[in-house]
Amino acid sequence: MGFFVMISGVSMGLMLLCISGFWVLPTEGAGRRSFLRNSSSSRPSSVNVGALFTYDSFIGRAARPAFMAAIEDVNADQNILRGTKLNVVFHDSNCSGFVGTVGALQVMENKVVAAIGPQSSGIGHLISHVASELHVPLLSFAATDPTLSSLQFPYFLRTTQNDYFQMNAVADFVSYCRWREVVAVFVDDEYGRNGISVLGDALAKKRAKISYKAGFRPGADNSSLRDLLVSANLMESRVFVVHVNPDSGLNVLSVAKSLGMMGSGYVWIATDWLLTALDSFEQLDPKTMGLLQGVVAFRHYTPESNMKRLFKASWKNLRSKESSGGDDGGFNSYAMYAYDTVWLVARALDVFFSQGNTVTFSSDPNLRNTNGTNIKFSALSVFNEGERFLQVIHDMNYTGLTGQIQFDSEKNRINPAYDVVNINSRDRPHRVGYWSNHTGFSVEPPETFYSKPPNTSAEHQRLNEIIWPGGVTKTPRGWVFPDNGEPLKIGVPNRVSYQNYASKDNNQLGVKGYCIDIFEAALELLPYPVPRTYILYGDGKRNPSYDNLVNEVASNNFDVAVGDITIVTNRTKFVDFTQPFMESGLVVVAPVKGGKSSPWSFLKPFTVEMWAVTGLLFLFVGAIIWILEHRFNEEFRGPPRRQIITVFWFSFSTMFFSQRENTVSTLGRFVLLIWLFVVLIINSSYTASLTSILTVQQLTSRVEGMDSLITSNEPIGVQDGTFAYKYLVNELNIAPSRIVPLKNEQEYLSALQLGPRGGGVAAIVDELPYIKALLSNSNCEFRTVGQEFTRTGWGFAFQRDSPLAVDMSTAILQLSEEGKLENIRRKWLTYSHECSMQIADTENYQISVQSFWGVFLICGIVWFIALTLFCWKVFWQWQGLRPEEESDEVRASEVASSSRSGRSLKAGSFKDLIKVVDKREVEIKEMLKQKSSKKFKASQSSVETP
Repeated sequence: MGFFVMISGVSMGLMLLCISGFWVLPTEGAGRRSFLRNSSSSRPSSVNVGALFTYDSFIGRAARPAFMAAIEDVNADQNILRGTKLNVVFHDSNCSGFVGTVGALQVMENKVVAAIGPQSSGIGHLISHVASELHVPLLSFAATDPTLSSLQFPYFLRTTQNDYFQMNAVADFVSYCRWREVVAVFVDDEYGRNGISVLGDALAKKRAKISYKAGFRPGADNSSLRDLLVSANLMESRVFVVHVNPDSGLNVLSVAKSLGMMGSGYVWIATDWLLTALDSFEQLDPKTMGLLQGVVAFRHYTPESNMKRLFKASWKNLRSKESSGGDDGGFNSYAMYAYDTVWLVARALDVFFSQGNTVTFSSDPNLRNTNGTNIKFSALSVFNEGERFLQVIHDMNYTGLTGQIQFDSEKNRINPAYDVVNINSRDRPHRVGYWSNHTGFSVEPPETFYSKPPNTSAEHQRLNEIIWPGGVTKTPRGWVFPDNGEPLKIGVPNRVSYQNYASKDNNQLGVKGYCIDIFEAALELLPYPVPRTYILYGDGKRNPSYDNLVNEVASNNFDVAVGDITIVTNRTKFVDFTQPFMESGLVVVAPVKGGKSSPWSFLKPFTVEMWAVTGLLFLFVGAIIWILEHRFNEEFRGPPRRQIITVFWFSFSTMFFSQRENTVSTLGRFVLLIWLFVVLIINSSYTASLTSILTVQQLTSRVEGMDSLITSNEPIGVQDGTFAYKYLVNELNIAPSRIVPLKNEQEYLSALQLGPRGGGVAAIVDELPYIKALLSNSNCEFRTVGQEFTRTGWGFAFQRDSPLAVDMSTAILQLSEEGKLENIRRKWLTYSHECSMQIADTENYQISVQSFWGVFLICGIVWFIALTLFCWKVFWQWQGLRPEEESDEVRASEVASSSRSGRSLKAGSFKDLIKVVDKREVEIKEMLKQKSSKKFKASQSSVETP
């Protein structure tokens, strides 16, 4: 079934102190100490259901007709309780926590077996203790306080959604919009406090937080709400999360509207209370809808079904029968939860009785000694089968108006989901998507994804367009500078050395420097003004500690630190840095002196491996050419000694292209052509490398780099106040006694010139930007040695989760893309005398095998192909010269002929193969020709013989 009727008024009250309870009572033996047992095959003729809730409330006006409809439907269905009739007895708690609690105890005296309720989370805490004592299952269709699901209340079962999931949905929405801070406006009771506490935990998982908690007492008047919102408006966050009860929540937004807090730039997120109220109106007031323009609200999601549509269609008839005196229609999602809860109890009772269980009660021994008071607590009895009945309820699994009714191990409804609704017109709220713990945000109903694996990744989150307060479609920034008149407090290091980066000045800002200009240029790109004041940090006598400056930001003494602040791991634990605006890293600077020329400099262009490989290749190519030319070229024949000398001479003469031997064979010429190309490359590379080595100024230093400094015991200089000191001590384990803090460039130069023996230092470890300035002022007397051993950058340090840090990072990237960073660098960091940073190492000009392995590979392939073709040809000729089976006469004549010519050849052995290789090509061809002629004559003589 389904229904949808509107309510025309908003009532103020203490909704969270209102109680809604349903009590299932056996009518037989209601006034006796024990319930009359039936046989396992019989059931009670009737049971009573008591309802305890506030009639005149949004939830109450929806619950009463739903209760009556459920009772009527249960009694009409003979397949449920099978002859057992349900009767309902209503009790109005009148928005009083005390009256509700007393009413609940009065109903308890009638030996109830289950309780449906309460409506109020506060009363839920009280009654849960009673239910646990009497072993009575307590089912609530409206109490959403997450703490009610704790182990403290084992008999509490929630038939609606837990606010734990709703607060996670709100946190996901804040993360989806990339906000970092919110202001929580809530009613200060169990429902409000505990819900906001869960919201804070959920936001922390998203690296966001509640920056201000604005709680007000239940029933607060407009004056109190005004003062509260004025205080909240002084905060920088413009994202407000409102978690109140439906009957008084609209007053909060009305007061916010009067304060001008519902306009452009603000964000208002309401939990399910808002749509509970709006859904209850039969016709929405245009004035109310105008008040709520741009608000985003959440509502319990209930899947569409025929049962739900029928129930909504019959709601007007139900409402007319059970009018509570209000002018509104009363329908909201809690009406369906109330209806489903009655059916849950009825179905569970049917299963309970079908299992052969009976209902019995016994006196509570803890209440026996209270008979002397006027309050007869001894009339309360313990439900002996309560734990078993609770388990039956927990194990129920069926589909109701609100979807699948099934509970997980923590007694929460499975598949929690919410509608995400945007109020962007004067008609009805507009749904922009859904949220579920299975997929996060989507524009498709949650049940379409339940058959797929869970996926809540950020790239799969989708919502339709949202119209925000002020009618804008662009997601608001979510924060502004606080309206308390305090400008941004910017800490600037009061440097003694390298003052072109940041230093004191008499201009309007009070500071100047490279870092200041970048910060100011980035601020100009922001779409909003930033009131600010620069505060110097340090006494001006020595550089301040940058770690202490960062700690001042973390301690809220500064909003941001601007200067040459290095981004290191330890600092990122306390503050948020912007995108780096300059690259940096630690390097080693040491004194250098001119190096002496070596008589063996001509060997330096190649590495030892390169020389060895090149020499072997020269010998190898000579051998290959000899093999390919030996049968064709007389210059490659002769005595063994002559041939060996020819191979060596030919090999190394190709280095200068001066070989006097000519190549005759086709394969030999092809191999030599490729080799001469390789030689050309080797000669050119050698010449270029040797030229570089001989022309570059050779400088040497006792310190080779950071590794040599670590192994030595000599003093090391560092800049006073920077992170280099801690890095050397903590990361490289250098003794603190070896480290000498230096205040300015003069101390740098003096310490390096004196050296470790004169009371100075062996080297200085500092960041690269400072070293560039130092070298330009030292007439290139010093150089960096070794490689840069850390890679970091400089950035501006903001307080954790400051939204301004993100905007400033974007502005710095824009400055870099537009070339403005380079312009500022040229303005402040251009030096009149530039010198090379690092000592020129001859090893950097050496050529290794790695540079030529591709060329050598090509040579190897060509040589392999040439040798393969040569060997195949020789083998073919050898096969052609092998003797065949002939007559003795022919064989004898052939032997005689061979002996006369001196060319006897036996090709049936390896020795014969070597002879074939050693023969001239002309001779081999002549022998093959003679053999072919003899074979032809022999074949003719055999044909003529009859």
